[in-house]
Amino acid sequence: MSAYAHVLFAGGGSASHLNPGMAVAEHLRRLMPHCLLTFAGSGSARERHAIRLAGYQYSHIPAHSMPRNPLEAVRFVTDNVAGYCAARWMLREQRVSLVVGLGGSTSVAVVRAAVARGIPVVLLEQNAVPGRTTRWLSRAAAMVCAAFEEVRPHLHVQAPVTVTGNPSRSAFEELYRRVYGTGGPAPQTAAPPRPHTQLSAAGAPADPGRRQRRLVVLGGSAGARSINASLPSALAKLGDRLHDWQIVHQTGDGQLQETEARYAQLGLRALAVTHIDELASVLFASDLVVSRAGGATLAELALAGVPALLIPHPQAADNHQTANAKVYVAAGGCRMIDESQQGGALDAAIARELDPMIGDHHIRQEMGRNMQRLARPGASAQVAAAITDQLCGGVSTLLAA
Repeated sequence: MSAYAHVLFAGGGSASHLNPGMAVAEHLRRLMPHCLLTFAGSGSARERHAIRLAGYQYSHIPAHSMPRNPLEAVRFVTDNVAGYCAARWMLREQRVSLVVGLGGSTSVAVVRAAVARGIPVVLLEQNAVPGRTTRWLSRAAAMVCAAFEEVRPHLHVQAPVTVTGNPSRSAFEELYRRVYGTGGPAPQTAAPPRPHTQLSAAGAPADPGRRQRRLVVLGGSAGARSINASLPSALAKLGDRLHDWQIVHQTGDGQLQETEARYAQLGLRALAVTHIDELASVLFASDLVVSRAGGATLAELALAGVPALLIPHPQAADNHQTANAKVYVAAGGCRMIDESQQGGALDAAIARELDPMIGDHHIRQEMGRNMQRLARPGASAQVAAAITDQLCGGVSTLLAA
């Protein structure tokens, strides 16, 4: 194998696809410092900035998601044909050694082109129900690194599946090691006291001597309008039960002012922000989370050992977020609300589910222990080692030593 192997990470478009790929790339850079690492994505400004800030090459490959109406069908065909042709040219011109498929429409075009050119492919599947890239091309892949055991029935029996867990961002891995050590928490031990960084309503540190519980609301990187609209009124229904809780609400782009206005109208104190930059430190110092149920998000909640009320996105492809949530609910780490069944009364359902978790420390503690048991702190390293094995033919153990 050449010392200058080139690994192309294909996909993105959302943080749930991009973050696991960047986590694996960071470990791969340590294992193979001379390996060239490139990301191919949708071309969004945020994605391009994040990749280049991390020090990786970036290329835009045309792609279009599945059409939602007949007017999008033409662009779906033309963009994806153009993306496939551009991917074939790029793979040849840049002498790509291996492609890592992260999911999303860009991933489909690049992975198909790699298979056609005989380039090895490793697929990352973040969800309990596999995406179309994984379903269509898993048999042609050198390996499918899956976050959930539940993906197996959805794939061909001969698909080379290894359950690694979901790769998580390095900040979560580092905090996990700092809190629990390299081996993680013992299965039957009590959860350690959760450290708390107190924040005032303006975001500044508050009285460090005061013990305050924290509820964090996450709607994903793009926000979740139904959660943003329903959470303030749901919390208002809980009344004085939240008097010693701090509320931190990530709204996503374009939804900050209207969410702040809802809290203000109800007389609730909450710190609403568009994005939480230091999410790992915030979650490790939190007591409860309300969130969507993307696979990458759930993996990071497990590393933080924080219980959650999950509200899966009702329009997620193949209802994969509900499938993800059911795994965590069955393990006792989360509760779940099916938004599609609420008939416009999502706030009442949220208040009903939050009430016992807000009021009972023992319930949260037991759920936190169950979340910790689901943590896979070695997922990123395991996927990186699998990629190195494909490139080096088994020399990865020597490189990691």
